[in-house]
Amino acid sequence: MDLTTERVQIPVGGATMGGYLARPADAERRPAVIVFMEIFGVNSHIRDVVERVAREGYVALAPDYFHRTGPGVEYGYDDEGMQKGMALLGQLQADEMIADARSAESYLKSRNDVKGDRIGAMGFCIGGHMTYLAACTTGVRAAASFYGGGIAAPKGPGGGESTVTRTPQIGGRILCLFGQEDTLIPQSQVETIRKALREADIDHEVVVYPGADHGFFCDQRATYNESAAKDAWQRVKKLFKAELG
Repeated sequence: MDLTTERVQIPVGGATMGGYLARPADAERRPAVIVFMEIFGVNSHIRDVVERVAREGYVALAPDYFHRTGPGVEYGYDDEGMQKGMALLGQLQADEMIADARSAESYLKSRNDVKGDRIGAMGFCIGGHMTYLAACTTGVRAAASFYGGGIAAPKGPGGGESTVTRTPQIGGRILCLFGQEDTLIPQSQVETIRKALREADIDHEVVVYPGADHGFFCDQRATYNESAAKDAWQRVKKLFKAELG
């Protein structure tokens, strides 16, 4: 499928947030998916995911929610990239993340090529956390959170309430994907998320892949797990087809 790609500017309050957008190269109005990046910025992996989503028939957008502290950064999956990305991660604030997620949603709704009532989200690592937060605080109908770190931590980004306490606010369906060998997200936290979703009666699925580590979906990382990545992608496609069309 031929795609159209572009760099876009998304209004956030009185500022702007950069983003990478891809869509099928036709004139049809389509559902949309927000792709939330890892700590490494809107790098080549995230752009590849955006384009993969677009080839499934969606308008896909990766917003740069480091726009306040590191606009436009693109890091690799090495020690230097990890160190720089973690420094930016430590500056995130939940209220600002929510504002960015809502702004990305509003931007997509403003586009003539988007069916504004059919928007989903997916993301990886802190982007998986952002996806969960967006599911709680925006109108997305479907969310796929890949190894979302810190969702069930005692405090949310910036030191506020734990993100998992917002679970009853989720209005759509959510898919949470974890690796059993991921030491960054203890299985006790996965069980806390599972319990919160169940008790709030949220339409959800939690999948834990045996033998998979953090970052299992990214084929640029040493922790890439092909079987887990392929299964996860099929589940994401099924979710978006069912909920977004």
